[in-house]
Amino acid sequence: MNPPPHRLVPQPLTSAAFAPYGTVLQAPGGTGRPINGGTSQRFDLVDDLQLQRQGGRPALAIFRATARRFPHSVDEMERHALGSQSFVPLGARRFVIVVAAAGPLPEAPDLAAFITDGEQGVTLAPGTWHHALLAVDAGDFVVLERAAPQVDCDVHRPARAALVDQAW
Repeated sequence: MNPPPHRLVPQPLTSAAFAPYGTVLQAPGGTGRPINGGTSQRFDLVDDLQLQRQGGRPALAIFRATARRFPHSVDEMERHALGSQSFVPLGARRFVIVVAAAGPLPEAPDLAAFITDGEQGVTLAPGTWHHALLAVDAGDFVVLERAAPQVDCDVHRPARAALVDQAW
């Protein structure tokens, strides 16, 4: 008999809670650095996306995601050991990000889940284990990741599935 799935309740995405896995991308409060003759404010979010290791180069793509149904079974995780990966919604689109720390193969109890507010994106640090994009709201996402002739994607199936509950 299989054990029941490990249940994950997504918590609101905050910079502090997400720090072990990467960076939250969101418009900061306050003023940035004036540019373009003072008509714009610049906020630098990530100063090194780590995309050029072992001959890699930055690749920018659009992922058109369908909304997922929740609860959602998490039975596969992936990681990109050689580069970061960023997801930024185009428009107000919430998504759930399921992650585990870089390192050994994660099992269900090692996973954490976060839900964005619809205007946040994330940059996953190299080696961070994560589930594929789980869009709550269908639509387009900009994805910035490392591209190279050799694919940098390790896939792992935890022994016990996790179930992402709907908590919004």
